Amino acid sequence: MTTTQPPVPGPETGSAENNLTSGALPNRFPLALLVASGMVVAGVLAAFSSFGVVLWALLTGVAYTVIVVTASVRVEGRRKATDRLVTALVYSAFLLAMAPLVSLLYTVAGYGIDRFDWYFLTVSMNGVLPSMDAGGVYHAIVGTLAITGMATLISVPIGVLTAVYLVEYAQGRLKKVITFFVDVMTGIPSIVAGLFVVALWMMLFGPGNTNGAAGAISLAVLMIPVVVRSSEEMLRLVPRDLREASYALGVPKWRTITKVVLPTSAAGLTTGIMLAIARVIGETAPLVLTAGSSAVSINWNLFDGQMMSLPVFIYSQFRMGGTVNYERAWAAALTLVLTVMLLFILARVIGRLFAPKSR
Repeated sequence: MTTTQPPVPGPETGSAENNLTSGALPNRFPLALLVASGMVVAGVLAAFSSFGVVLWALLTGVAYTVIVVTASVRVEGRRKATDRLVTALVYSAFLLAMAPLVSLLYTVAGYGIDRFDWYFLTVSMNGVLPSMDAGGVYHAIVGTLAITGMATLISVPIGVLTAVYLVEYAQGRLKKVITFFVDVMTGIPSIVAGLFVVALWMMLFGPGNTNGAAGAISLAVLMIPVVVRSSEEMLRLVPRDLREASYALGVPKWRTITKVVLPTSAAGLTTGIMLAIARVIGETAPLVLTAGSSAVSINWNLFDGQMMSLPVFIYSQFRMGGTVNYERAWAAALTLVLTVMLLFILARVIGRLFAPKSR
């Protein structure tokens, strides 16, 4: 009886096994290499008196990628080195995308924190001269919340119902026409929406009649296409099986939409609505044309007189110039950023409350 001996690894077999079972870099090596690269690059830039955060981050990423890939090729083999290269590029792209946001938040907080206090948030500019070291942003906060709230009440029902029609009912050429015009409206410049509402207001109420309601309508024109597109994508993500199960139980289509489709996509719809609000809450041009730019007192009535908003307040303070006005503008910018953050947190809470409960 002949026994088969295992093959003796020759040069080719040994080479293949070495490529697949080669060594591995220590687990802490990438982190240690990143820290070391950052320190070395910082020292080199400081020596040449050209240190900058963006340049430092870019050179650190390049140095880290080159060294870690080279070391991985030598120790782990080409396959693992390719994986480390792609991983380094993905992380670098993420950091590159986050860098402007972090820089923006840092700059706004650094310049705005000096005047950002309770007094600034609870008083208006009524009776305050531009050169006086007094006044606050309360009237602009009221105007921003009122105008954005009315724009949301106008645009969200229209946008969500349009998305429901496009996903559940529309067919053929009409669907293509609606989708085309929604896409065109998405790219409309904000000042065009403001001019449209100014022309509409002049036809209805005569020239010079600016108020918060006009500003809300101009923002609603900008919000509607964003709500439609985001809601349409969220509704398409609802599995078809859920609809068919509801139809199999004899539930009519409208009730399936209200009880199955919309609750299932509630979290995504809330996110889309918040993206639309974030799109318009910082708009300045349409509000300057429609809501006015000279209001200094608190106005809760959207239909009576001019109404100040945070972006217009920032613009007007920077336009006047001077140290005090610049400080007010930066503090108002910080207020606007924090307002958007609070709205996003509130939207997340509402989305969780209305989302279907999993057991």
